[in-house]
Amino acid sequence: MLFYNTPLAPNPRRVRIFLAEKNVTIPTRDVNLLAQEHKKDAYSAINALEEVPALVLDDGAVLTESVAICRYIESLYPEPPLFGRDGREQAFVDMWQRRVELRLFAPVAFTFRHSHPALARLESPQRPEFAEFQRPRAQQMMRFLDQELASRRFMASDDFTIADITAIVAMDLAKLARIEIPQDLPHLSRWRAEVSARPSVVP
Repeated sequence: MLFYNTPLAPNPRRVRIFLAEKNVTIPTRDVNLLAQEHKKDAYSAINALEEVPALVLDDGAVLTESVAICRYIESLYPEPPLFGRDGREQAFVDMWQRRVELRLFAPVAFTFRHSHPALARLESPQRPEFAEFQRPRAQQMMRFLDQELASRRFMASDDFTIADITAIVAMDLAKLARIEIPQDLPHLSRWRAEVSARPSVVP
């Protein structure tokens, strides 16, 4: 297998954290987005959507989308389980993964892409007003998660899962997107400190 990665991009980071939690190493090739390498023919032939990450399987098939790649890795390396152990756990992990991705990760990413000057070439045209609309949506979800984390250790349960990976990548990206993280969220702060200290998450 060959993993196409961009070191500073959030979606490939999700896969890298997942791999580190599994203690799995896959050959990696970096794609420089700022140099527009993702739009060159060599990479377009791998992922016609010209996005990262991508995972080329041993038979030449290509998986894109971070969570799909992680699910495939989980099937090869089931321990520790990061999508749940049985149908019930998997359903709750899926629910929280989707909630976090749509209501936290996406607003943060949209804010970042439409407000950071370095991304003007990637997001053309940038819409600063769209970024400003997304900021309070991300903060609203942070407050919701703080309430939920009052009753459990991690996003979906008392076990670390893919939902936590998506959430911590979103929270770290929020700083770069200049989204103010409310200070009156003790449970989210506790979760964030614990997850940030995991070896897989430390930059």
